[in-house]
Amino acid sequence: MARMSADERRESVIRAATAEFARGGYHGTSTEAIAKRVGVSQPYLFRLFPGKKAIFLATAERCVEDTIRTFEDASKGLTGEEALHAMADAYTRVITERPEWLMMQMQMYVAVAAAEQEGDSEFGETVRAGWMRLWDTVHLPLGADVNETTTFLAHGMLINCLVAMGFPPGHRVWAGMDPSGASKGRPERWGL
Repeated sequence: MARMSADERRESVIRAATAEFARGGYHGTSTEAIAKRVGVSQPYLFRLFPGKKAIFLATAERCVEDTIRTFEDASKGLTGEEALHAMADAYTRVITERPEWLMMQMQMYVAVAAAEQEGDSEFGETVRAGWMRLWDTVHLPLGADVNETTTFLAHGMLINCLVAMGFPPGHRVWAGMDPSGASKGRPERWGL
């Protein structure tokens, strides 16, 4: 069996950290749990990343980049309503198939608030920079319309919250949900 390179190990750490941080958040996740999931020692983990914060930030950046790639792939060659629905459908598939991805996003936002209360701005700077790249990614396919972009992302955040809280498909909280922002009673557009 071939040995993994440091880059391959870093990737395995990011995958493991996504699952662990998604469940326990930044403060509730130990580097020991991440190392155990990867199958490495903590000292080896710290050779790959200088500390827990670096692991979390790398995992947060990966989560944002994966979301950006999902939107880019879905909207390629599309604009307006077609792009909107393609991105909404693709995102719905991802959060359905990989719920840890959704929960990692939610943990990112909590980590920013907690860190900034403690005087640490690095979490916020990293997550906000990622959010702006995400905003730019959906902005152009939606016709570079600020209102369309804001509405799309606002609906996405509401969906993130409702899914994270466990509201099942068909629940009344989904009534009228449409990624375009119109109240058309079509939550199925989000696959919910």
